[in-house]
Amino acid sequence: MAAYRRFQLVVGTVVALAIPAVAHAQVDILGAWVRSGAENFNGDASVGDYTGLPINDAARMRADGWSAERWGVPERQCEPHPSDYAPIGPANMRIWSDVDPHSQEVVAYHMVLHWMMMHRVIWMDGRAHPPEWAPHTWDGFSTGKWDGDTLTVTTTHLKTAWVRRNGLPRSDKATTREHWFRHGNVLSAVFVTDDPVYLTEPLVRTFSWDLDLGFQIGPYPCDISIEVEHPEGHVPLYLPGENPYLTEFSEKTGIPQSAARGGAETSRPEYARIIKTLPAAPARRPAAAAAPARGGGPGAPARGGGPAVPARGGAAAGGRQ
Repeated sequence: MAAYRRFQLVVGTVVALAIPAVAHAQVDILGAWVRSGAENFNGDASVGDYTGLPINDAARMRADGWSAERWGVPERQCEPHPSDYAPIGPANMRIWSDVDPHSQEVVAYHMVLHWMMMHRVIWMDGRAHPPEWAPHTWDGFSTGKWDGDTLTVTTTHLKTAWVRRNGLPRSDKATTREHWFRHGNVLSAVFVTDDPVYLTEPLVRTFSWDLDLGFQIGPYPCDISIEVEHPEGHVPLYLPGENPYLTEFSEKTGIPQSAARGGAETSRPEYARIIKTLPAAPARRPAAAAAPARGGGPGAPARGGGPAVPARGGAAAGGRQ
């Protein structure tokens, strides 16, 4: 009997010590968070700026043909950001959880981000990812687990989207690993994107938010309208060799054009020595009439007659990153 009581005491002590340790490991990430905007912020998404991104030739070709007019066509005006790009902004967000009423374990985390009210769910109940042929969405399918005080999330089934809003694409075969952790009132995340179609190595980006107890996310209504009149069948793109804006970023910043073309090597510290040996950036050209994007541009009549339709500028329009 004495031995049995000692056994009960040992087991009870172990359980009592283990429970607080588990609770301490899983930090509280719930609440309202305001994006700090301190890192990985590219405010103008200049056309031709691929610097520091591990892209391949297929990605460059897609981006070289991109036109900022894309964001003005009706079917693109209310597109949400995909979950792997949404933290760039506008990205104030609210996080809440679904809790099992019996076990009190978190079944899922919900995140709503400001731009177009993008709502994603991170499943914490151990469920498997769906088969490859299952639908792909803007938020993808995410599962998470706690590694100590770090929430690790794996996301698959993302729709084809972008890694930068200047035409650099991200395919629907990409997967993202996320690591979320909190220090005081700062929530940070490291996103690692693998894309066998457009990236030569993983793309790593970091983001941070500040806790704001009084912040509320309101609705984000979006009304589709005809922003610029175009001829019937207008397709905003440039054929290879026709985009006049590809050197504009180098001309404005002084960064050599070969560096602005990106590639994994441009993201490494030792590239700072290489860039000094590259030919200087081209001299900035005087303003000139833009070459027309395919399907319209300068000289193309507006639908139903009227003045010529000007091409939109070389940088991504609308204040979107």
